[in-house]
Amino acid sequence: MNGTGLSGGDPTLLRRLNVEAVLRVLRNAEPMTLTRIARAAALSRQTVDVVIAELDAAGWIEEVAPERSVGRPARRYRFRAEAGHVLGVDVGVTGVRMQLADLDGTVLASGRAELPPGMSGPGRLDRIRDAAVEFLAGRKRVRLRGVCLGVPAIVDAHGAVRLSTPIPEWNGVDVADAASTWFDCPAYVENDANLAALAEHWRGVARYADDFIQLIAGKRSGAGMMLGGRLHRGRGGAAGEIGALAVLGWEGDAVNEVRTAPDAARLFADAEAGEPEAVARVDHFARILAQGIAAMVLTVNPDLVVIGGGLSRAGEALAGPVRNHMEQLCLDPPQVATSALGVEAVTLGAVRLALEHVNLQLFGSHGLAGAGAVPAGDGGRVGRRLNRGVFEPPVPGGGEG
Repeated sequence: MNGTGLSGGDPTLLRRLNVEAVLRVLRNAEPMTLTRIARAAALSRQTVDVVIAELDAAGWIEEVAPERSVGRPARRYRFRAEAGHVLGVDVGVTGVRMQLADLDGTVLASGRAELPPGMSGPGRLDRIRDAAVEFLAGRKRVRLRGVCLGVPAIVDAHGAVRLSTPIPEWNGVDVADAASTWFDCPAYVENDANLAALAEHWRGVARYADDFIQLIAGKRSGAGMMLGGRLHRGRGGAAGEIGALAVLGWEGDAVNEVRTAPDAARLFADAEAGEPEAVARVDHFARILAQGIAAMVLTVNPDLVVIGGGLSRAGEALAGPVRNHMEQLCLDPPQVATSALGVEAVTLGAVRLALEHVNLQLFGSHGLAGAGAVPAGDGGRVGRRLNRGVFEPPVPGGGEG
């Protein structure tokens, strides 16, 4: 762009690029005058006038009250984060957690629903849909532009479940395709540990770490990793599934004894207080976890290991023993920290992934550097169209959802 807007070429493409440039400037910024927008977007004032009129009519921006000044005040505009919303859903075996956020990522509401035991594959999907409908019921002016589900499963690049041990009836099910019919907006599906990693990198303890391993330690164990600031999913989405190596014992009795303890909080509190039996049980649990983590650490040499999931609430009572074993097992031990987001990490990561896809729709491939790059593997129906190379970002105000 040369200060006058793009010229030549496809007029539709040029118009979209100009729209993307203005939106990038206004996102997460204070209200700005036309002159400041034009300067920041490297467009002419005339081009910005046209784009602003279009975005204002479509409801993406609005003029704000003028500041007090001598003479005629300059018009100022802001991006309307409330013009769209995303829904993040953490799917567990016995329940779901949900978060609704606006386009700036501000969480507006959180909820939880139980899932009855023994549900069939389609029945479980129907119950999750009903729970989401109930969660959104009565909330005014909600316009969903994306839904993301975090699942305890290996998920392919299109949002279909390849393998889930906790929910085996979903094996081979295209969950993203099914969920895309719920609210007339795109749906995405991703492994829960991967989403927890996204959340920790966005707003958690991994904000300043581009290479880290994310552990989920709760009623089940799972792991994901982020390398170079991007999720590393592997060829088929199975990166981080270290627990599948039976010799590590992540699914053995010793681990389950702690994961399913009637009062795990008391167990860790007793261990922290030095009660010998509790210390021994927690240390054994930590050693088994550390063996699996160490295998990943020795391979990718990350900066940090984040312990998330329900057991992360034990804090240093769990992180300390894991750290001690890691120091013995690893040549270059990373930092070990417990999650700052706890059980909400997967849901918040689902919000983040949905927002990244909305960014792609708003900014197109030209705006990813400023809007937040979509992680490796797309996890949804939009990804399927991108992989075929025929995706067209919708015109603001007339997009999906």
